[in-house]
Amino acid sequence: MEAALFRETLIGDAGLIGGLLLVAVVLRAKVRVLQWLLLPAPVIAGLLGFLLGPQVAGAWGLRVGAWEFTGLPFSPYVGSYTTLLIAVVFACLALSQSFSFRKATGPLAGFTGYGVLMSAGQVVAGMLLVLLVLGPVMGSSDAIGMVLFASWSGGFGTSAALGDVFADAGRPEITSIAFTSATVGMLSGIVGGVILAKIGSSRGHTRAFSTQAAFTPSLRTGVLEHDDRPVAARHTMSGSSIETLTLHMALVGAVVALGWLFMTTTGEVLDDFALPLFASAFLAGLLARWVVVRSGASRVMEPQTLKALSGAASDVLIVCGIVSIEPAFVADHLAELAVVFALGLAFCMFLGLVVAPRYLGESWFEKQIFTWGWATGSVATGIALLRIVDPDLESGTVEDFGYAYLPLIPVEGAAVAIAPLLIVAGAPWSVVAIWGVIAVVGAVVMVRQGGPDPRRTTTAARA
Repeated sequence: MEAALFRETLIGDAGLIGGLLLVAVVLRAKVRVLQWLLLPAPVIAGLLGFLLGPQVAGAWGLRVGAWEFTGLPFSPYVGSYTTLLIAVVFACLALSQSFSFRKATGPLAGFTGYGVLMSAGQVVAGMLLVLLVLGPVMGSSDAIGMVLFASWSGGFGTSAALGDVFADAGRPEITSIAFTSATVGMLSGIVGGVILAKIGSSRGHTRAFSTQAAFTPSLRTGVLEHDDRPVAARHTMSGSSIETLTLHMALVGAVVALGWLFMTTTGEVLDDFALPLFASAFLAGLLARWVVVRSGASRVMEPQTLKALSGAASDVLIVCGIVSIEPAFVADHLAELAVVFALGLAFCMFLGLVVAPRYLGESWFEKQIFTWGWATGSVATGIALLRIVDPDLESGTVEDFGYAYLPLIPVEGAAVAIAPLLIVAGAPWSVVAIWGVIAVVGAVVMVRQGGPDPRRTTTAARA
């Protein structure tokens, strides 16, 4: 009986999520407003599922004759899928990345410091806001302080991870708050980024600017043209043995299972500081990658296949996360969220318009518009905004970020895995202290290694 219920629940949820994603793809390809906003199909699908779900449409009690619409019949477990999906994302990240701090040196160090300052600064700003203002004035929970970083710099995936930690600590509302914040962050980041791009181009801060060239049909509709379709991955295994995709799915599944085993066996020892599943899966992935590389089996691992699996898990995660938002939880914290959003926008704008031109050197505007998109939504948003001011990606910002992001991985990973545990354990000020030091280190590296755009310096000298 339980097996049949599980099967029906899983099939029903999978069918609804798949149907919403298909509708969202069509809407993105046809509706101009969605194209201008550059909304990813999973976000559109999630918003549709949220509005048509039992929490919103079902509460309205829409009737047509004798028929009453009670909302899309999602199961009560749809929000819990994010726990497994974010573990898959982190497992793929650990398996597909070669981590090294040596690459982020020289000219890239200033950009690296800027990224560290942006990420760690959001942790510090959010926590200080809660500890000094929202807590004493509104009685806000310390957990709200992590929402700014988790849902903006971290995006939907980190929001799910943060929600899992606090849900285990008896604060399930943080998941809904974090996903709401991530949605607002992405929308404000896109709209604000487009406005910033146009202002920056009008003031001559960009090397090239062409709205028509930037908003190509592929970027607007989300459908790649025939001449612009890259190879997704290469086969490393013969089908007579096993399909390449099957091999990689087996590897990821084994890593997640190993992470779960590690989490459960250490949970009793670490108590409040027990690592969540996504963090355990990440550590298990690092161990698995080390074994694969040492054994010489890395030649059958295809990074692009792992990234595709990670991307697929992220897409479904976004839908599940937005669909599972509890309006009542969000309504109870609207005033706090409004203050957090205002602080987040002010912080990102200060770094982008005041700090970036002084320390990011040549192509500073391209770097800051990309970082703006990443720090408010996702790397994909950053690339989309970058295409507005740098249609052919000639500034090298994406490549630079690929190296500059490496030192950010442990910073962000620790912020997601450790900071919430410190808050649950009653040590919120330690979060401020630790990530405050990290932010200062990032600022020092940025100041020492960075510098103003040489073109601006030369122009000023001539004047």
